Amino acid sequence: MAATDTAVTDTPSIALPGLGRALVMAGKLGQKSAEEIYRKAQANRTRFIAELTGSGAVSAADLAHTMSTAFAAPLLDLEAIDAQRLPKGLLDAKICVAYKIVVLSKRNNRLIVATADPSDPEAAEKVKFSTQMGVDWVIAEYDKLSKLVEANATTAAEAMDSIIGDDFEFDETTAEAVSTESADTSTAEVEDAPVVKFLHKMLLDAFSMRASDLHFEPYEHTYRVRFRVDGELREIASPPVAIKDKLASRIKVISRLDISEKRVPQDGRMKLKVGPDRVIDFRVSTLPTLFGEKIVIRILDPSSAKVGIDALGYEPEEKARLLAAIERPYGMVLVTGPTGSGKTVSLYTCLNLLNKPGVNIATAEDPSEINLPGVNQVNVNEKAGLTFAVALKSFLRQDPDIIMVGEIRDLETADISIKAAQTGHMVMSTLHTNDAPTTLTRMRNMGIAPFNIASAVILITAQRLARRLCMNCRQPADIPREALLDAGFREEEVDGSWTPYRPVGCSMCNNGYKGRVGIYQVMPISDEIQRIILRDGSAMDIAEQAKADGVRSLRESGLLKVRQGMTSLEEVLGVTNL
Repeated sequence: MAATDTAVTDTPSIALPGLGRALVMAGKLGQKSAEEIYRKAQANRTRFIAELTGSGAVSAADLAHTMSTAFAAPLLDLEAIDAQRLPKGLLDAKICVAYKIVVLSKRNNRLIVATADPSDPEAAEKVKFSTQMGVDWVIAEYDKLSKLVEANATTAAEAMDSIIGDDFEFDETTAEAVSTESADTSTAEVEDAPVVKFLHKMLLDAFSMRASDLHFEPYEHTYRVRFRVDGELREIASPPVAIKDKLASRIKVISRLDISEKRVPQDGRMKLKVGPDRVIDFRVSTLPTLFGEKIVIRILDPSSAKVGIDALGYEPEEKARLLAAIERPYGMVLVTGPTGSGKTVSLYTCLNLLNKPGVNIATAEDPSEINLPGVNQVNVNEKAGLTFAVALKSFLRQDPDIIMVGEIRDLETADISIKAAQTGHMVMSTLHTNDAPTTLTRMRNMGIAPFNIASAVILITAQRLARRLCMNCRQPADIPREALLDAGFREEEVDGSWTPYRPVGCSMCNNGYKGRVGIYQVMPISDEIQRIILRDGSAMDIAEQAKADGVRSLRESGLLKVRQGMTSLEEVLGVTNL
């Protein structure tokens, strides 16, 4: 629409926003029309661009072309992109909705962002402050952009803004009433539709982002939701604090927990159907805090136990040692590492290989995380008296071939497990130790006789999980030779025959990483290590002998992954900081 009223050179009676001035200067909008639309936007408390396109004064397509020319920014047709492949979590969804912007990709320390109004300095400052990254604008048509924001950015806090409505408008007195509500009131609130929609959306978002855990955390004046993606916690949403009790009650109901009990921790499970024939389990844990119940939901994907041992990251010789150990008719195989290092997945991968019609497998866990058909799984219940030791004693009367104990925590459980391994059963379990050699001294400190350790344990695997570099955007890293040597590389390994890589970040990954890879120390119990155990040798003695037997340490295994270009040096140094 060409300008038909006041000339461009007329002195404006009010200060128009940058978008209005650009349209007037380009002759697409008259001065008086722009001022009228701006006054209407102020009166309605809406954004100028929304009033502009809604009034029909300028079409969305004409506006996009004008902005592209005026600001020398590229023009993008949003219908040509796949909305499902847009990056998630790089920018707070509230900002995307408020300013009608969409993050298209990340390049180094800059975001490529689609907008219809590149003249808005507030939007640029919000993005820069929130992400600590620069912004490169790409122009898109406002109507298409608005639809994409509504369809694609209903994650996180924006989901709350779009579905909460008046239900969560509260003041201090309302907040106090919510925090002291009765069990009957809570029961009625758990069916609140906005809460149901929000929780369902968060679970689906976590699954699509390949998160391992969801954290719902209440504080005095704020409430936040974080996802653990590739081992790192990322803040996803900041919903109103008034939702905390309704959301906690909803989670408790579907997890079959007591919604009236808020003083003690509780554990439960729930399921979510994510496809025609795929159901995902979630393990729920509640914890009373100063300002409400913190809830952590662990995603338990049964398919993770069926990915195959090759996908876990074992080197060929490590894989051969492990397979040789678990295929023996009796003995004990231990997997060690901190919480979240993938011990359960490793054990279930082994069980899946051994799960055959002619084999009787029983597991005792607290709780059982992965459902594996063909395996008899028992959940430990301390309150009911069903401890690991009690379950193990029962297993031995059930004619088992393979026994898996979730964790050896005490002498009684360790003693029964050792005896089972000595009497014709394959026993698998976990311990929380730093590496394989210290596992043997840890068992000795628990009170197990050296003879029993030497005769029962046949292999120990220590492991960590390191973030895997994104193959789409990784770049060669310039690391000084001295730094490589300090990290643990040998002189002959820093000969320039391989290239270390560093993370960069793109639309297909999370800050340069995508997925995780295992780092392993697979230590068979050789005759020499048995002799060291029998003479009550130290972990250092065992480590030296393991090295002589050709066993790589965790650091050496991590450095091998660096040489292979699978992960970065800083990542390995972080996860193997022994």
